[in-house]
Amino acid sequence: MQFVEEIVVDEFLPTVRSLLAGELRERGLTQSEVADVLGISQSAVSKYAHGDVATNDRIAGDERVETLVFELADGLASGAISPVQALIEIEVLVRDLESGGDVLAQLHEEAVPELADHGASFRIHDPESDLRTSERVLSSLRRGLRILENASGFASLIPAVGSNLVACTPDAEDVDDVAGVPGRIFDVKGQATVPADPEFGVSEHVATVLLAAREQGADASAAINVRYDPKLLAELVDRGHVTAEFDESADVAEGLAAEPDATVLYQTGGMGIEPLIYVLGPDAESVADTVRSLL
Repeated sequence: MQFVEEIVVDEFLPTVRSLLAGELRERGLTQSEVADVLGISQSAVSKYAHGDVATNDRIAGDERVETLVFELADGLASGAISPVQALIEIEVLVRDLESGGDVLAQLHEEAVPELADHGASFRIHDPESDLRTSERVLSSLRRGLRILENASGFASLIPAVGSNLVACTPDAEDVDDVAGVPGRIFDVKGQATVPADPEFGVSEHVATVLLAAREQGADASAAINVRYDPKLLAELVDRGHVTAEFDESADVAEGLAAEPDATVLYQTGGMGIEPLIYVLGPDAESVADTVRSLL
């Protein structure tokens, strides 16, 4: 009898620690600093560095593992990500990889062949639990925010009221199901500033637009607001986006009624109302990538 947790401990954890240790060393951290960040001994770091710890090539070669390790190494080295945040993101990935058909599930079934009798839908853990769903949304949002923070010139797209990147759960019904940045993202001396980690229920304006779009059938789970500029709209259209206009006297539903496939909403402003563009997308990273492409 072998539990999937044993595979996580024996195969996944050494592999990810080894990859992270190597990436952090490449970013200039000392052996002592790597040990502090990963919460392990310096001797363990030395073993990882010299290849004295067995790793699993299938786990190391998984694209999601490679991507997350690279992103976490960047964040941990710069201080943009705390060890606790890194732990949460790794935990979310572990649960995803335990799903039927993924690498940890495959390794588990190979270790315990009888599990295959339960069919492809068999899962050791329920990845659809409310907690895991919320953590996946927050994890995606943090990655999207890092994309924006590292995008040169993003501050120039932030409106006077500030921007907010938001993302919602699959069954979102109100603003409490939408995560965003408390206090919004502001331009501080030409630098985009994210004042706090994302939380649920902290965005009213952008969250409301996202929810209204979803009510009209929009296939979107994330959104951001940026300053209005006809040139930006034209560039978004050139990149394949469909736009729809609405104003404060109407609502998002009216705009989407004319263009139900719209992925960009905008309002040209009015008395005391700042003109804004709202970019919608399937997740926070995609929305952030769209905005970055405008720079």
